[in-house]
Amino acid sequence: METKSKKFYFQEMDWIISFPSDGNEGRKYLFYSVQFIDRRNEQSKPHTILADVVDNPMFENGYPHTVGFFRNPVDDKGNFEANFLELRIIRCIEEFWKFLNDLNI
Repeated sequence: METKSKKFYFQEMDWIISFPSDGNEGRKYLFYSVQFIDRRNEQSKPHTILADVVDNPMFENGYPHTVGFFRNPVDDKGNFEANFLELRIIRCIEEFWKFLNDLNI
C-alpha cells in the first residue's frame, strides 16, 4: 500500500490516513480500506475501514481539521517529508468526502 497510496495528514491530531491505489473500487468512501497511523499515540493499523477512523470522537469533535495531501513514503513510525501537494481546512465530513472526490480517490 505504501508505494502507490495517497496520504492525508491531519495536522491537529497528528494522524496519517493512506488510501491504496486499488482495492476499493465500487465502495463508498466510508467503507474504504485504509492504513491509519496515529503519530501522537504511536499506533498504527495497516488495514482498517475508514468508518472506524472518522467515527472516532477526536475526529468528529475536532473540526476544523487542517489536512495535507501528499504522496511521499511514510515509514513504520509515521515519519514523512511534509511536502504537501495540497492543503485544505476541513470543517465537516462532507468537505473531506469532497476533498477525496476532487483528488479522484
